[in-house]
Amino acid sequence: MTDVFSRISVDPLDSSTVDEFVWSSESGAVVAFQGIVRNHDDGRGVVSLDYRAHPEADRFLRECCDEVAARTGLRVAAEHRVGSLTIGDLALIAAVAAPHRAEAFAACAELVELIKSRVPIWKRQHFDDGVSEWVGL
Repeated sequence: MTDVFSRISVDPLDSSTVDEFVWSSESGAVVAFQGIVRNHDDGRGVVSLDYRAHPEADRFLRECCDEVAARTGLRVAAEHRVGSLTIGDLALIAAVAAPHRAEAFAACAELVELIKSRVPIWKRQHFDDGVSEWVGL
């Protein structure tokens, strides 16, 4: 059985998918991160987002998960949504299971930072004043 799950999806995300994947009877802690579409950014009202992914984004996401799993020996999972999202939608879910909470927290934080820095997924924000802009390009 593999210790890594990763997926990019156009469908709404369900946090139970990654939580159930990482959990095992050896786990004393499951730490999960949920990135949620919020209604503001830098003082401006946001009404929705569009996420677009590079054709090989799946590979990059898998590599991030593999790297954290290989370094820590822990079970790791991540799922990122693409397409049109509205306020309150889940955009990213990452989870790590470990025997103890400290290592689970550290590994999950590392995983999220790797995903944000390495996975080629771009976000376009639509503001309440009718303007939209790409973030991080």
